[in-house]
Amino acid sequence: MVEFAPWSVPWERRLQTLSVLQWVFSFLALAQTCIIVFIGLLFTRFWFLSVLYATWWYLDRDKPWQGGRRVQFLRRSVVWKYMKDYFPVSLVKTAELDPSRNYLAGIHPHGVLAAGIFVNLCTEGTGFSELFPGIRPHLMMLNLWFRVPFFRDYLMTGGLVTSDKECAAHVLNRKGGGNLLGIIVGGAQEALNARPGAYKLLLRNRKGFVKLALMHGVPLVPVFSFGENELFDQVENSPGSWLRWIQNQLQKVMGISLPLFHGRGIFQYSFGLLPYRRPIATVVGKPIEVQQIPQPSQEEVDKLHQHYIDELCNLFEAHKLKYNVPEDQHLEFC
Repeated sequence: MVEFAPWSVPWERRLQTLSVLQWVFSFLALAQTCIIVFIGLLFTRFWFLSVLYATWWYLDRDKPWQGGRRVQFLRRSVVWKYMKDYFPVSLVKTAELDPSRNYLAGIHPHGVLAAGIFVNLCTEGTGFSELFPGIRPHLMMLNLWFRVPFFRDYLMTGGLVTSDKECAAHVLNRKGGGNLLGIIVGGAQEALNARPGAYKLLLRNRKGFVKLALMHGVPLVPVFSFGENELFDQVENSPGSWLRWIQNQLQKVMGISLPLFHGRGIFQYSFGLLPYRRPIATVVGKPIEVQQIPQPSQEEVDKLHQHYIDELCNLFEAHKLKYNVPEDQHLEFC
């Protein structure tokens, strides 16, 4: 039986729900909408708008690979404050980040839609710039989305950039420092494991980010978002099942995963595509110093990778009881 929310819900909570609704729409349907609008305008008397945008798009085509184009006043929009309060989302600092240096952050877990890390790095909803003064956060995202008209510009306003070596090199080698490049290490594939109570990370064979840190000589920062996997339920898709096989094949072909998830609705709490109101705490760990090695050997990569895993585990163990993780629960890696 569907449980309906009371009509006496305070306006504050309704605005919080609306802010999350627009965010879910932006990542599930806005790209498709932008393509339809771009093509549709060509068949109207406003065709010139698409032509003008196409010209701009061509001239600006390399921008997502060159650190993007953050728009600070949009990052500070009140919309993100409401989204932060919906869950709520918090950002926890455990060590200082020197604004004269650049950093590479490994982010875990991906979750279904990476809500926590979006609020923390792509907006000022939790006050990133006040907590880490002088640091400009960037978050990598699949290149595919930066090839969509209009949508690419929306993504860049928050600090999202392409997920390739060219972009990483551009951000990590910026003179003067003050840049943090976030990589959700488990990527789209890890989203298929996202469900309440899950602490299995796709990390054991993910070593590219470690090699990047060695090549550019930048500190590695472990980041863990407690509560990220609690936001949605997911249809059972255990490894070896027919559903997981289909999802894996689609992921290989399309580059994106398609988790069959559900949460709550807008006016009822039983079923829908909105995330549950459950707290997310993103804990930023202490930087791991990395000596620059332009052409690291596999042994050097493996050594730093294991050190990173150890530090991530230490971060998780030190904070898990504060965020209602059972004492006997530990991180698992695959």
